[in-house]
Amino acid sequence: MTNRQGGFAFWVLLMALPVLETVARPSIVRWAAVVAITALYLWTARRQSRLTLALLGVTSSAAALAFGGAFTFALTMSAVLTGAIVRRWPGVALLVPLTAVAVAAAVRSDVGGLNVAFSGWGVFVAGLVPWIIVQLWDTIAELRATRKELARVAVSEERLRFSRDLHDLLGHTLSVMVVKAEAVRRLAPRDGAAAARQAADIEEIGRQALTQVRAAVTGYRGRGLDAELSSARDALAAAGIELTVRGPDSPLTPETDALLGWAVREGVTNVIRHSTARTCAITLVVGDGDGAELTVADDGAGVTGPASGNGLGGLRERVEAAGGRFTAGNAPAGGFRLTVGLPEGATP
Repeated sequence: MTNRQGGFAFWVLLMALPVLETVARPSIVRWAAVVAITALYLWTARRQSRLTLALLGVTSSAAALAFGGAFTFALTMSAVLTGAIVRRWPGVALLVPLTAVAVAAAVRSDVGGLNVAFSGWGVFVAGLVPWIIVQLWDTIAELRATRKELARVAVSEERLRFSRDLHDLLGHTLSVMVVKAEAVRRLAPRDGAAAARQAADIEEIGRQALTQVRAAVTGYRGRGLDAELSSARDALAAAGIELTVRGPDSPLTPETDALLGWAVREGVTNVIRHSTARTCAITLVVGDGDGAELTVADDGAGVTGPASGNGLGGLRERVEAAGGRFTAGNAPAGGFRLTVGLPEGATP
């Protein structure tokens, strides 16, 4: 039970009316009823005990039927705590016996038909309103908890996205640097100038990687298709793989351009790392709208198992989140093929 329900304790002030009536018509039984009802009410409001709530209902009902008059307000107090403590909607049915006792006490007091109806209705509403208030409190608490959980999940998702982006970025860059370092090792004994050029490329790639990592910290998501195609030409050439690019020189939306740039990056990284290919073809088909389909295919050995990995897995998540199509696997004619299709208005 919530601590807010303890705020209903102030309704004990209604016992002032039975106290005044008892002072006017003193008796030990009346005073005992006043003390018992007051103690049970305060204990129940503080402890939220269903047992003492039941005792309170029985004591209030007995006092209302025995003494009538101001003691019927004890039924109102019992109804208030019933609505505050009982959480589920079937519990509202517990107000029915209290309402019936209020009606019976009013009939015994011969207060008239309309007053009898008001007595019953007043007790029922006195319990129904706190029940509604408590349900609202619980709903608000659940919404706050849900908002905190959504915020936590959003932070986790952003951390996952950031780590995935860094993996994609550095995985590609380091793969290119490894290839060029191998070229330096091969060229150094016989062609120092060519080896120096490759070493200069490694230095430049390292500088670019540092810039890109810094950009990632501030929300980097991709360099775009043209930049990735240019990087792919250099990386594949250094690896001894011939690249062919086919497709129209059509402007793309920033979202589509960024996501296709990621596709080129991951596709080329896969070619360099795993394919042992001699040629690679990148084909772009642009639809009438801003949708597009990109294919990266090579003539290598393909893969022996399912195409997987953090890079391709992250790309798949981005494409599917944008409502696009993602396929990756061995091509029927040999080699490996990566295809990314994006609808109009795709947002990575």
